Amino acid sequence: MDLIEARWGELVGEMPLKLFYPAMESHKWRIITGCDLKITSRSYHNGGSWPVLLWLLTAACIKTGQEEIARRAIQVAESRLMKDDWPEYYDGKLGSYVGKQSRKYQTWSIAGYLVAKMMLEEPSHLHRMALQEDKQSTHR
Repeated sequence: MDLIEARWGELVGEMPLKLFYPAMESHKWRIITGCDLKITSRSYHNGGSWPVLLWLLTAACIKTGQEEIARRAIQVAESRLMKDDWPEYYDGKLGSYVGKQSRKYQTWSIAGYLVAKMMLEEPSHLHRMALQEDKQSTHR
């Protein structure tokens, strides 16, 4: 959570949350991705922002007692998701642009947002999504 707060502008920016950070700038991304042309720096799997990750961020915030970080991230997402027609991912250093090959009305983007909201409203439901070994820990 300290990294999220320290690098808020880059990891959350205008749309939570980066899938991969920091984005690869060199030819390394071509080797790793097999030269997929849509995977450029700060795009798609190389530093793109994926709204589906909002529920995972929220779960981590609840587990660490830092729900305010999740509230801020959800507020950022709320300002754009519906207006942008629930895209799959966003491009750019700050997640400013709907991904150049992003599909709209993505169920996983909608679900990520809804689950994040529901977990904040009722944090005790987090145990339903926890790994077996996590169920032993205390949930707030």
